[in-house]
Amino acid sequence: MKANARQPNIGDWFQSINSDRFEIVARDDEEATLEIQHFDGAIEEIDFDTWAEMEIDAIEPPEDWSGSLDIEREDYGVDLELTAPNDHINPLDDIE
Repeated sequence: MKANARQPNIGDWFQSINSDRFEIVARDDEEATLEIQHFDGAIEEIDFDTWAEMEIDAIEPPEDWSGSLDIEREDYGVDLELTAPNDHINPLDDIE
């Protein structure tokens, strides 16, 4: 197996060979550990040796952030297609 030479930086996203997507959320150089948060929200602590053995690819952060919330895209309650800076959603607008 080829060693993983990628540098684990907080905020970086990766995908494993089995399509599991995760983000580096913490790094402890003294303990030589990383915390990763999988797209489904599960958090896992791994050591640097395990990191070096992982077969992964760097990816862009997912646009669909619903994985860790266990909800469907239609249930967000917001229009994810808003692009103009003045297009904001105010929940008080729905109160009569």
